[in-house]
Formats: sequence, structure tokens, C-alpha cells
Amino acid sequence: MIEFELLKRIIEAALLAAGNPLSPAQILALFGENEATSHDEISRAIESLQADCEGRGIELVEVASGFRYQVRNDVHAWVARIWTERPSRYSRALLETLALVAYRQPITRGEIEQIRGVAVSTHIVKTLEEREWIRVVGHRDAPGKPALFGTTRGFLDYFNLRSLDELPSLGEIRDFDDMDPQLSLGPPGNGEAEAVVANDPRLLADAAQEASASIPSDTIEDDAQEDPRGVDAGDSASQPPPLSASMVDADTSEQDA
Repeated sequence: MIEFELLKRIIEAALLAAGNPLSPAQILALFGENEATSHDEISRAIESLQADCEGRGIELVEVASGFRYQVRNDVHAWVARIWTERPSRYSRALLETLALVAYRQPITRGEIEQIRGVAVSTHIVKTLEEREWIRVVGHRDAPGKPALFGTTRGFLDYFNLRSLDELPSLGEIRDFDDMDPQLSLGPPGNGEAEAVVANDPRLLADAAQEASASIPSDTIEDDAQEDPRGVDAGDSASQPPPLSASMVDADTSEQDA
């Protein structure tokens, strides 16, 4: 059995070197037959590493694909200044489209347009698919067989979620008034007190509420409580963790009909 402190150091180094979240099974696979350890020991080491992060600028969190180190939200705006590329900025239309997929999946493009009352730009759908936040999970049994969209494991990882059950309910968001409609992912500029955290899932709940303002809110609440079918356990995360990823520019706009 590997000594506990050495086990912690190995896991810490592996998580920092991987560049992607690692599951307990992936961590266990690092050890050979003569280096016997167990899932329980790995879980205990992870809990100890999480405790070690208390009061530090980084945290060890669990997302859909496993565990990863990332920059804490309260210092993210300053750390983001080391990235030389322009931060990504997404339109409200894109966020509303993503939110409707997250809360009402599986959903067709036509159903999204019916809820929002405007046509969904092909560019928006393409951008969400290229980011691997949404994917086609099937086709509606209707004329034309329209594609059904659902979220991916990469979507969960980006928004620091382990499962769709962790999405905030729409009722929780009604008093959350500090939303930035431009969703800036960069550090605060001169005169700005703080930057909006782009991977805050509360943004999705706010966008879903706004997009669905024309239909009864209890309908959305009911849909959000159902077990969405859009996430496949076999999906791989493509969004790098916030600790090391630089955000590329991806301005989007909606061509409303």
C-alpha cells in the first residue's frame, strides 16, 4: 500500500498535469499491481487535498468528468489578465438558446424558436455545437424528423456541474439582479468593481426565465424537474478547466426573423 502522503502528492501532480478532469477510476489506473491502493484511499486523499485548498486561490472540485483544480471565482478576474487573447463574448440570444436546451431537453430548434418568438440563427447552433455544449441526441417523430438537442458532459464541466440535477431552479434566480447581458469573461476594466463569472449556472436560469417569459413559469419549472435525456455518460469533456484555459474570441449575433 502506498503511503498516504505520497498518494496525495501523486494525485495532486496528476490532476495538475492532466489538463482535463480525472475520474477516480482514471486515477486508480495510474497505479500498478505492486502499488496496491483502493477507491476508498483515493477518495480519502481527494478529500484531504480539497481541505488543503481552504483559504487558497485554487480549489479542487468535482465536475461531470471527474476532479480538477481550478482558480477560485473570487480571484479569477485577476488571474485572467495573464491570458493575452481576447475573452469570449456571447450574445444574450446564444445564452437563451443554450439555457432552453439545458432546461427543456430534448428540444428541437423549432420549439426553441416558438418559445423565444424569434428565429434561431444557424450560427448560434453551430457555435454551441463547436464548443461541444450541445449535441443532437435524437430526432422527433414528426414530419421532417427534426433534430432533438441536448447538453453534453463538456457543458456540465464548463459550468462546474456534476449532473443536470445541480442546475439552479428557476425560482432561485428571481432575486439575482447582477447579470451582465454581454457575459464578459475577462477581468474587470477601469471603474468596474468585479467581472461576471461566465461559467456561473445562475446565468442559465436567468436566461431560461427571460426566454420563457411568454409561457407560464410553472411549465418551465415542471420541465426542469424532469430527468433530462440529453447527457450521455460516454461524452468526453472538451472545455479545458479554468485554471489553464485561455478564452478565444467567439462573438455571436442573432439574425432575428
